[in-house]
Amino acid sequence: MELVCPAGTLPALKAAVDHGADWVYIGFRDETNARNFAGLNFDAAAARQGIAYAHARGARVLVAINTYPQTQSWRRWTDAVDRAADVGADAVILADLGLLRYAATAHPRLALHLSVQGSATSYEAIELYRELFGIRRAVLPRVLSLAQVEQVVARTSVEIEVFGFGGLCVMVEGRCVLSSFVTGESPNTAGACSPARSVRWEPRGEGVDTRVGPVLVNRFAPGEKAGYPTLCKGRYRVAGQAYYAFEEPVSLNTLALLPKLAAMGVAAIKLEGRQRSPAYVEQITRVWRAAIDACRRDPAAYAVRREWAQALANVSEGQQCTLGAYHRPWK
Repeated sequence: MELVCPAGTLPALKAAVDHGADWVYIGFRDETNARNFAGLNFDAAAARQGIAYAHARGARVLVAINTYPQTQSWRRWTDAVDRAADVGADAVILADLGLLRYAATAHPRLALHLSVQGSATSYEAIELYRELFGIRRAVLPRVLSLAQVEQVVARTSVEIEVFGFGGLCVMVEGRCVLSSFVTGESPNTAGACSPARSVRWEPRGEGVDTRVGPVLVNRFAPGEKAGYPTLCKGRYRVAGQAYYAFEEPVSLNTLALLPKLAAMGVAAIKLEGRQRSPAYVEQITRVWRAAIDACRRDPAAYAVRREWAQALANVSEGQQCTLGAYHRPWK
């Protein structure tokens, strides 16, 4: 089972490689990737430098080009695919059907991974992507139970990658348009939900309100930790009750499931967080490298160590973790 780690900057890429990543995934500095935040991502020179660093140490680099091109800007996405091939990326992570066809045609030697943004949750869908474009790996959305993951893995020849740790998205993953209703931008097209220019923290007595555009997303009591506001992780009043109606601000953590995922034949574990710091990348990479190696040596004796759980809890949203859809029914 391989370890796939995030990098929003060159120092983060080096941290991932130095602490045991098999793969590192990056994006370019534009809306062609779903983490298009100011100060993050790579230009061609930095990507080339990072890839050389990774290759020299036995790691490989993926370039995420996983947003959906618009008619007026199609060329920007094909240029990104060309750039990824030119800088020597080992594979690209794509979601758009047209872009998959372009990449398969223009760069037949470039490996294609189907992004979580593709929302392929069945082996039938994944097999179709393989037949049409020759994808080598698919990233499953974080919406399937363990039994459903097992069924997909057993019935496709495509390598399956699942998320192991990091932020959760709403349960229609890969088709998130929620923020576009409020800000005009969504991760699918502009590479960011809750863009910073639309976010406000408003003091309210000793507490604080958070808003995205005109929408009140959360109301924090005095002393309560106020995270970055996103529409999918706000508290809303539903049927007279105010609660996290879409998703709670917690992090996915599947350390406890590693032996089961390995036994199913899952090819890789993906860690979320290209928007996070090199220190975060170092921390999560170190923990997951140790856990995967321990599981590989003796899966029957594998157990989550207290120091691993504590290290991940320290960098989790709200310092809380969940098994997400792997263990709970749909709301």
